[in-house]
Amino acid sequence: MSTEFHSKEHQILTTLRKVLSEVVRDTTPKPGRPHALQPQTVDNLKLCFQLITSREKEIIEEAGGNAMDSRPRYADEPKTSHIVQFNKPKDKN
Repeated sequence: MSTEFHSKEHQILTTLRKVLSEVVRDTTPKPGRPHALQPQTVDNLKLCFQLITSREKEIIEEAGGNAMDSRPRYADEPKTSHIVQFNKPKDKN
C-alpha cells in the first residue's frame, strides 16, 4: 500500500495498525517462553487487525483507488496483458 492517505480516518487507521504491530512484536516471547498476553487479548488484537484492514479496504475502494490486493510488479516481470499495435494502412493515392 502506498503512503498516500485517502482521508484523515485512513491515516488514523494506518497509524493504529502500525502501533498495534509494534506492540505485538515487542511482547512476542522467544520460542518456548510463555506469552505475556492472555489468549483472549491475543484474539482481540487479531480482531482489531481484521477490522482495521476491512475499513482501510472500504476507504480505498470508496476513493476509487486500487484494491488492496493489488501487488507491485518487478520491472523485468513478464506482463500478463499484451497491447496489440494496429497500424492503419497507408492510402495508395
